[in-house]
Amino acid sequence: MLRKSLLVCGMLASLVYVGTDVLAAIRYPEYHSFTSRAISELMASGAPTERLVDPIFLLYGVLMLAFAVGVWMSSSRKRVHVTAGLLFAYAAIGFLGPTFFEMNVRGTGESTRDVLHIALTGVLVLFILAAVAVGASIRERWFRLYSFATLLVMVVFGVLTSFTMRGVGTGDPTPWVGIMERVNIGAFLLWVVVLAVSLLRAPRSTDLGATKSPRGGTPPWAAVHQP
Repeated sequence: MLRKSLLVCGMLASLVYVGTDVLAAIRYPEYHSFTSRAISELMASGAPTERLVDPIFLLYGVLMLAFAVGVWMSSSRKRVHVTAGLLFAYAAIGFLGPTFFEMNVRGTGESTRDVLHIALTGVLVLFILAAVAVGASIRERWFRLYSFATLLVMVVFGVLTSFTMRGVGTGDPTPWVGIMERVNIGAFLLWVVVLAVSLLRAPRSTDLGATKSPRGGTPPWAAVHQP
């Protein structure tokens, strides 16, 4: 029961993140559009939504930490534990975003604060990519293919986002940064939900990624898929 509750936290974390993005953008008069504004601007130092977004994003981090523990408890396999460790590190480091590494409000000029925020974002992205890459092999073949597709989307849109992200600090136009960043983050959040559901449907096992049992019979988790 504890493991399942912790895995559900991953699904809740994704919902909290998306809900916060939508709610805060509506309450930020100067935000204008999801297409041209970065999510980080909602928690920028001095932004009207800073006090709303900061505690909710901290809650997101707590839920992701719980999810990582749930993933760890789902199997004794090394790859599962490595995936859980990467997710845990991502969530733990992410606490620095809405606390010590907030960027400035757009148009106030690029500063050390903005550079540090972008650097932190880069570190978080690396942990996310590593978690998805390692986690690809902890479930069946369909999940590996889905994870690789997720990685491709994140890499492509991550590169595109990096080309326009600097304009957020300098005040230059960034017409598509919001869309590109949200596709990038959304791909990861959806991967978390899919992983959580997949693990919830399978009992705790020492070999979640196996398609056959050691003796060639039907693996324990396969019973879940039978009518």
